[in-house]
Amino acid sequence: MKKALLAGVAFAVGLGAMTAAQAADKVTLQLKWVVQGQFAGYLVAKDKGFYKDAGLDVTVAPGGPDIAPETVIANKQADVIVDWMPAALAAREKGVPLVNVAQPFKRSGLELTCRNETGIKSPADFKGKTLGVWFYGNEYPFLAWMAKLGLKTDGSAEGVKVIKQGFNVDPLLQKQADCISTMTYNEYWQVIEAGVKPEDLTVFKYEDQGVATLEDGLYVLEDRLKDPKFVETMAKFVKASMKGWDYAREHPDEAVKIVLDNDASGAQTEVHQTHMIGEVNKLTEGSDGTLDPAAAETTVKTLLSGGGDAPVITKPPVGAWTSVVTDAAKKL
Repeated sequence: MKKALLAGVAFAVGLGAMTAAQAADKVTLQLKWVVQGQFAGYLVAKDKGFYKDAGLDVTVAPGGPDIAPETVIANKQADVIVDWMPAALAAREKGVPLVNVAQPFKRSGLELTCRNETGIKSPADFKGKTLGVWFYGNEYPFLAWMAKLGLKTDGSAEGVKVIKQGFNVDPLLQKQADCISTMTYNEYWQVIEAGVKPEDLTVFKYEDQGVATLEDGLYVLEDRLKDPKFVETMAKFVKASMKGWDYAREHPDEAVKIVLDNDASGAQTEVHQTHMIGEVNKLTEGSDGTLDPAAAETTVKTLLSGGGDAPVITKPPVGAWTSVVTDAAKKL
């Protein structure tokens, strides 16, 4: 009788666990790039069980050079993506109705890093210099900055020469460029780790130049926001993700370990990821995921003023961001 009772209890517990597992809402997050400290908050939230505690079953899908998050979500292969606002707005104007539902990164990490030996001490010294710039949508803040400075980007004597920079720091190390594009948390440290001393560099942060655009926001397809259940799921996801970011700031060493444990490629190093998480934590500090509309408007203004033969957007977007998810997250 006792065995039968225990068996019944065990069955009931097992059934309850099975029901709880079945009740978890599945969410697929597509990262903008490969697994690294840039995405520590999401990896930490999954590893520490924050998503599970919120009733979510989250898959974190790595990105890479051949993966465009906008295409992934357009093909219904992800529920939410990490993306920079310029790329998201460009996709929206081209027919992929992306909407920013949260903005974990309050600040931009984009910068231009120059060798001191080139004589560049201020933006006024850019004229006649060779600057490395990332393209594929990453060039628009740069073009806006050059337009603000009154510098042409056609290589003329009164302007600057632009070289299309790969996602590496070789042009600076090999002295093919006077300055290159870097992120505060990634390529800048690649330069340092290659043996260049910080005192031999001059760094210009886009934030300080007034031409920064929003980076690493969370985007979903507009139609899905009509479903209250989806909005609730995203609210849980955002709240748990921000808990992950908070944990990463409070326990950076553990966050580094979690990132390395999730790096299937084995390409990341503890030294670099320690630098990366330390810097990324500065960009997310003070954020609860809520998007500042003024920052979004500044991004739009920057993109519209950037010029170029193929502007990223041609008109101000309508409905490109919403607070419905973060408002719901605050009530959880």
